[in-house]
Amino acid sequence: MGNRRTYRTTALAAAGSLLAALSLGGCGLVSGSPMTDDVKPGKDAGYQGQPLKGAELTVTSKEFTEQIVLGQIMGLALKAAGATVVDKTNIQGSIGAREAVTSGTADGSYEYTGTSWITYLGNTEPIPDERKQWEAVKAADKKKDLVWLPYSELNNTYALALKPSDQKKYGVSDLSDLAGLLKKNPDAVTLCVENEFATRNDGLPGMVKKYGLKIPSGNVKRMSAGVIYTQVKKGGICTFGEVYTTDGRIQAMGLKTLADDKHFFPNYNVAPQMYAPTMKKYPAIADVLDPITKALNNKTAQRLNGKVDVDGEDPHQVAKDWLVQEGFIKAKG
Repeated sequence: MGNRRTYRTTALAAAGSLLAALSLGGCGLVSGSPMTDDVKPGKDAGYQGQPLKGAELTVTSKEFTEQIVLGQIMGLALKAAGATVVDKTNIQGSIGAREAVTSGTADGSYEYTGTSWITYLGNTEPIPDERKQWEAVKAADKKKDLVWLPYSELNNTYALALKPSDQKKYGVSDLSDLAGLLKKNPDAVTLCVENEFATRNDGLPGMVKKYGLKIPSGNVKRMSAGVIYTQVKKGGICTFGEVYTTDGRIQAMGLKTLADDKHFFPNYNVAPQMYAPTMKKYPAIADVLDPITKALNNKTAQRLNGKVDVDGEDPHQVAKDWLVQEGFIKAKG
């Protein structure tokens, strides 16, 4: 089992390096859009003047809604502090976005502690205490020219969701109940997941092992995140679907989530992951981002994500409106 686990981690890293190379050398990170917003520090910015005046910085993110919103938040905050900012958010895959920062192609992104600990650093066991998890990641990534700034309460971990009617029908409230259902009625469990979740150590393979889930291979369907939510609500293709705990669609669609009663899923607290040489040159970045990161939590994330995924609003505008509302920036027009 150890060899298979090593192989899975190595294969994931190799695939990620290839993806990163394609992203860096292809269309993913060659071009970027300068942020042109006329923004200044707000009354609750936590600093005076424009400490980043003259800095030329690039922000990046992965391709899903929350990441794009967080990338926009970072970019707008840095611009309000005086920096010229290039927006290279929306990079496909976790490792592609990570490579952008470790290589210095981008100066920073918001990243999740659990993703770094499990996916990038190759650990198989999460650290249950969120602060100790962040400290461990910070120490390990220092060797990779990365600086982790303080983390937030926003903890975007995984869960499986289902319709309330299906929850009542099958009597499942946690993942151990799901294991029991699979033993009694395996055909009742159809599961929809994203491609990345299907292969990650902290995703489906690890969850199956932890809970002893024997899901028939034909009952696992792969699709994009947005389709998962609608299919779970509709029923048919999937009874259960992989979701993110901060996703606004859970509440909007009235879905229920199964408790992770064995605490398999790691803490995914979000924090700025910055390129070390950039932080050495512009240490004021920490002063700019710290109060903003501190203001982030799951309820805020659900609301901002819902504005994009449910209400159809633009991620950049959602980020900007929130920063203005919270007093971190002032915007003209």
